[in-house]
Amino acid sequence: MQKAIVLILAVLLSTVVTSLLMAQKMERYNPRLAFEPTFLNQPGTAFRGASGKPGPEYWQNRGDYMITATLDTLSNTLSAREVITYTNMSPDVLPFVWLQLDQNIVQKDSRAALTQASRGRGAPETTDGFNLKSVAIVDRNARVPAKYVVSDTRMQIVLPSPVSPRGGRLQIEIEYNFVIPRQGGGRMGRMATSRGMIYDIAQWYPRMAVYDDQRGWDNLPYLGSGEFYLEYGDFDYTLDLPANQIVGGSGELLNSDEVLSAAQRKKIREAQMSDKTVTIRSVAVVESGVGSGKPGDRKSWHFAMKSSRDIAWAASSAFVWDAARINLPSAKPCLAMSVYPVESAGDSAYGRSTEYTKYSIEIFSKDLFEYPWPVAVNVGGPVGGQEYPGIFFCGFRGKGKELWWIASHEIGHSWFPMIVGSNERRWAFLDEGFNTFVDIAASDEFNHGEYAPKRDAEYAPGGGNPAREIAPLLLDRAAPPIITPADAISEQYRHLVSYYRPAFGLVLLRTVILGPERFDYAFRQYISDWAFKHPVPSDFFRAMNNGAGENLNWFWKGWFVNTWTLDQQVRSVKYLEGDPTKGVLITLGNNGELPMPVTVAIYESNHHSGHVQLPVEIWHSSAEWTFRYPSTSPVDSVVVDPDQRLPDVNPANNVWTSGAPATRPMRRR
Repeated sequence: MQKAIVLILAVLLSTVVTSLLMAQKMERYNPRLAFEPTFLNQPGTAFRGASGKPGPEYWQNRGDYMITATLDTLSNTLSAREVITYTNMSPDVLPFVWLQLDQNIVQKDSRAALTQASRGRGAPETTDGFNLKSVAIVDRNARVPAKYVVSDTRMQIVLPSPVSPRGGRLQIEIEYNFVIPRQGGGRMGRMATSRGMIYDIAQWYPRMAVYDDQRGWDNLPYLGSGEFYLEYGDFDYTLDLPANQIVGGSGELLNSDEVLSAAQRKKIREAQMSDKTVTIRSVAVVESGVGSGKPGDRKSWHFAMKSSRDIAWAASSAFVWDAARINLPSAKPCLAMSVYPVESAGDSAYGRSTEYTKYSIEIFSKDLFEYPWPVAVNVGGPVGGQEYPGIFFCGFRGKGKELWWIASHEIGHSWFPMIVGSNERRWAFLDEGFNTFVDIAASDEFNHGEYAPKRDAEYAPGGGNPAREIAPLLLDRAAPPIITPADAISEQYRHLVSYYRPAFGLVLLRTVILGPERFDYAFRQYISDWAFKHPVPSDFFRAMNNGAGENLNWFWKGWFVNTWTLDQQVRSVKYLEGDPTKGVLITLGNNGELPMPVTVAIYESNHHSGHVQLPVEIWHSSAEWTFRYPSTSPVDSVVVDPDQRLPDVNPANNVWTSGAPATRPMRRR
């Protein structure tokens, strides 16, 4: 008897499991997964509030830098001495600290060389990376040699005495040099032109790693694809170069009287009052070599950059130089500048670069958050498509709309991640995706849409419908989710995952789910709350939920954390009591994993039509929803998403017509 009962239970269990598997195969949508109540429900802390704002005890460490550097243009070597003042605002005692040595990425045996060689960041080139001549702890003006170990692109210093919590300070002095590579991972380097070498200099000094409340020391190695995560601080740096060099750098030039001619200073003053581009160093001057000084003469350029997470600079004897004022909402002084070689001159190319820089910053300052630094420099040089606070490397080949697109994108990075200091190495979408999203509005607004619409050249080449263009891409099961760490995303999917899909997700939030008013308020509030701080994805998700007054966890889970697809369908249309004048019952289906609000258009034979907006909550308990529409005549057609704003992977079943059944859904490959 007991065996019989066990056998019966086994058969019943097998039947139930088989039925569940068949049901799951027929219908992928699972409301319990989509609206999982445990997603993002961890309580807030004193450091990070449940509302997505920094908590009342939020803390952040600080790195202030004083750097003196010398450029040897014969050996292409940069030698420098830096003093870092590190402030520990955490509640923890720190017995050791970590620094980032990003130049070591070009060593022949670096982790990047072994793991990322084919990621498309320029031709491989090897140097010795950082040559550390000395590393010392400065204590009451005494220098104590530091105990340190270098591991690839990182250095750990074990301290003679720990750094105290909540305000303890440490001074580190480092002397070093390195050979400037032609291609430094695609983010810095040097290039010969007809009038001299151009140096784009970045990742040029040992930088403090971030110690935060999420992981303690966040010291992932620099592999090339994942970018940077840095502490904020003030920078004072001096560059000793040949006298014929022109320098564009992060921050404010403090000694213009010493390094610029009277004529150049006069032109800068003119530019500070002009909305039109003013030439400071012309093509003719560059070609003539006027003002280059005697061979062997040198000058020291002194810059200061406040409240920044990084600095970079560019130098060349070949630079044409122009500038114009930037009109900020607060009316504080700000200057847009461009430096570029003669080969890039002309209004079809870098002759409009300063105009692009000026208006991009004015648009972003108005729409997002005011640009905080006194200068913005666009550089035409060896590096194309790389951003740093106050300076942007956009490549010397840029022309026309392509130069506008790359310039506005790199300038947009001033907000993500230079102002909103997210961790690019872990979550590329927080800077690349967000910046791609804000690019759209900037292109629409610039010069009455001269280069609009801004479209992603790889995925939306034809100016067609972006929702329809992205939909087939979402069927690729090999594509990783948006939240994947940057270095774990293969080059094949880098643009889709880090740029295009998150940007389109924000478009969906703004245009379909929330509407512009609620989205814009919440998005601006997030930027303001996290300016010069370190948010993580959950902070953004919570900030938007709270600022917009909407539980969007289903969207964060489906679009950002998973790779769920959308497939809405008109399943059936039936008249009440068989009489179209008494109304019609319309049944919708959700065949994909992702729920979304639904817009339905109904067209009747008497030429009447109507639209019904249904909230996402219709999918709370089932993959099917039926509603009544008050028709007065036979219905000719019912259309889901009539404006084609959703990335529906099977738009063919969005339409029902009298006598025509819906087609079968596409299958994910």
